Amino acid sequence: MNSVKFKRVLLKLSGESLMGVQGFGISSEVLDFFADEVKKVHDVGVELGIVIGGGNIYRGLSASTQGIDRATGDQMGMLATVINSLALQNAVEKKGITTRLMSAIKMEEIAEPYIRRRAMRHLEKGRVVILGAGTGHPYFTTDTAASLRAVEIGADIIVKGTRVDGVYDSDPEKNSNAVRFENISYQDILKNNLRVMDLTAVSLCQENNLPMMVFNMDVPGNLLKLVLGEPVGTFINNQNSK
Repeated sequence: MNSVKFKRVLLKLSGESLMGVQGFGISSEVLDFFADEVKKVHDVGVELGIVIGGGNIYRGLSASTQGIDRATGDQMGMLATVINSLALQNAVEKKGITTRLMSAIKMEEIAEPYIRRRAMRHLEKGRVVILGAGTGHPYFTTDTAASLRAVEIGADIIVKGTRVDGVYDSDPEKNSNAVRFENISYQDILKNNLRVMDLTAVSLCQENNLPMMVFNMDVPGNLLKLVLGEPVGTFINNQNSK
C-alpha cells in the first residue's frame, strides 16, 4: 500500500448527493456507497472529518419564496444537515467504524456539542467525526462551515466531493467543450468567478493557506486515491495555476 499523502482530511459532501436518483430525501444505496468509501480511507489510517449539506431536505436560500425569512430558513437548513449527519453516522457505524456526531447547535440527546479540542482528540483516536448544523449561525453555507472546521481542526486538505471530476472553466454538464484544470490558484478561482464554493469559504481557505481538492465522489475508490496522492481532481492552493 502506498503511503498516505494527506493524514487529516475534511470531506465536504452536498446534501443533494444523498438523494441518488429519487430526487428527494436520503437514498440508502448512496449512504452505503459513501460509508464504503469512508471505510477505505479509514482503513489506511486517515483521520477523517465530514461536513454534509442539507439541500436534499431543505435549502435556507429558498426560504424567501415560501414567505420564511432568511435567518429562520437557514436554521431549518442547519437542522436538515443534522438529519443527514445522523443517517451517515448510522451507515458508517454499520461498517464497524466508530464515529462521533458533533453539532454546532446544542442537542445533547443526539450529538455532542462541537468543541474544537474534543473533535481533534476524536480524530487522533481514529474516530470518524461528522460535523453537523453548519456553523450554527444563519447566513453561512455548509461550504463555509466545512472550510472553517477544516482550518480549526488542522486538516491537511479540504476535499469537496461532487458529480464532476474537478473544476472547469464552465459547467461541463452544459458545455461539452469545457476545459478542466488540474491545478488552479484561489486567486484565479475568485478572479474568474468559478463556482467551486461560495466566496466566504474560498477566502477562508485562501487566507489560511489550506489546500482544496475538488473531485468526483461518485467514482468508487476516488477518495482513497486522493488521500494517497493520486491525481483524481483539481488541486487548488495559493500557488499559481499550471
